[in-house]
Amino acid sequence: MFNVRKSQDRGYADHGWLKSYHSFSFAGYYDPAHMGWGNLRVINEDLIAPDTGFGKHSHRDMEIISYVLSGELAHQDSIGNVKGIPPGEVQRMSAGSGVAHSEFNYAKDQTTHLLQIWIKPNATGIAPSYEQKTIPAERKRGTLCLVASPNGAQDSVTIHADATLYAGLFDADESAELALDPKRKAYVHLVRGALEVNGQHISTGDAVLLKDENRITLANGRDAEVLVFDLVA
Repeated sequence: MFNVRKSQDRGYADHGWLKSYHSFSFAGYYDPAHMGWGNLRVINEDLIAPDTGFGKHSHRDMEIISYVLSGELAHQDSIGNVKGIPPGEVQRMSAGSGVAHSEFNYAKDQTTHLLQIWIKPNATGIAPSYEQKTIPAERKRGTLCLVASPNGAQDSVTIHADATLYAGLFDADESAELALDPKRKAYVHLVRGALEVNGQHISTGDAVLLKDENRITLANGRDAEVLVFDLVA
């Protein structure tokens, strides 16, 4: 199974201070055909206006990853973390038994553009925790760099979930291939640019849902930045 979901088919919400594209059902956007994929539950592409943000709110039993594309995200939480998240860094928050946090764009003249990713954990009620790591662009250039995994391999952030997340940057003749277990699912999200996935052309914001496939091949990128998820079925 190889399905392309176009960017314009995502849900969309405009709250004035926040513009958000929803890959899966979220808040006021409901689509029973898109409730998640495997244990991937949320990909929200958020654009936060200057000097605004999400006030203090709570989560539990979810692995939450923030992937900042431009601007900077200010994070503060109930377990003592006060952090700035610029582009090139990946933040992981395990909500576990419960955590409250806020996320703000304190810039006066720049929008913060990021992806908020939620993955269902493989254990509930764990102690909440936080991790943030720098993923330099050169580690993603022309390859799939591991950025989140269950065991923190290759200096990735550690998630409490049976899932792995890769990021890559592709231009011209750069290419990469990822072997898949056909008994699992995979998901490709094109952050920007253009790319071919298993020979199929996709553009900014498009996604590919894969099942019963044994590989992903990425090629012919044009200023492409891509995220690839290996997920439970």
